[in-house]
Amino acid sequence: MPLDATDPILDPYSAQVVQAFERVGPAVVHITAFDGKGRPSGQGSGVIYTPDGYVLTNSHVVGAAARLRASLTDGQSLEATLVGDDPATDIAVLRLAGTGLPAAALGQSTTLKVGQLVVAIGNPLGFTCTVTAGIVSALGRSLRTRGGGLLDSVIQTDAPLNPGNSGGPLTSGEGRVVGINTAMIAPAQGICFAIGIDTAIWVATRLMRDGRVHRSRLGLAAQTVPIMTRVRRFHGLAQPTGVMVSEVAADGPAAQAGLQKGDVLVSFAEEMVAGVDDLHRMLVAERAGCRLPIRLLRGVELLTREVVPAAA
Repeated sequence: MPLDATDPILDPYSAQVVQAFERVGPAVVHITAFDGKGRPSGQGSGVIYTPDGYVLTNSHVVGAAARLRASLTDGQSLEATLVGDDPATDIAVLRLAGTGLPAAALGQSTTLKVGQLVVAIGNPLGFTCTVTAGIVSALGRSLRTRGGGLLDSVIQTDAPLNPGNSGGPLTSGEGRVVGINTAMIAPAQGICFAIGIDTAIWVATRLMRDGRVHRSRLGLAAQTVPIMTRVRRFHGLAQPTGVMVSEVAADGPAAQAGLQKGDVLVSFAEEMVAGVDDLHRMLVAERAGCRLPIRLLRGVELLTREVVPAAA
């Protein structure tokens, strides 16, 4: 089909940014939180991911609100109900009072590559449906939350974010949501973070089912790291990555099992662990109090320990 003579011919980079914005932009909402007296108490962004009005956003945007309202790019303003929120991952799910709504397609954060183009869409400082672009700067970062906890395996990007972008989508060039924007380093330039969509959807599924996430815990902070090829071959490990322990809580299950900072976990309960998202999915409530095997690399040595997860 020939191009219209009035259409600009875009370079490949611009074409991807435009494509991502056109596909995801209509599903981005501006969220306003109100306190118990009906006064605005905060704002942020979110993305509709089902046509019947389920929205992904950040827990810190909506968790303390008495009432919520979402504005769409087409001018609609809808009441929003908090389905559930999970401060441990800074993910929340809202339900809008509407049907037939524009919904964004979801991608996979596990397939992201450092250097890949990503596009952030949100409502920074109240400027609705603003788009910025950048690259994936790093993967598997750990980030300290406002409440003092650690978010594991977050995406670092240089797509510029500002207050109000929180909860909005980070998308691939093809227009699929690969993360939920969550934070920026204020004094720095181009250091921003998003929660991987694989983690966000795992959490959202449980929030929709139970209203909260029931977990067990190991008492450690970790990040996804590559495993050296020669070490993998020597031990016959299938996965290219593992989970490196970056902190061990004193007297927690991991400390009691003898885990140390720098250990790289490769399996838990006889299941392969290739990343922090895998470990999150395995730490279900039913495993609290159960004695389970855990395999780890300490240097180049492959060790097996037993750990008893605690109820979270």
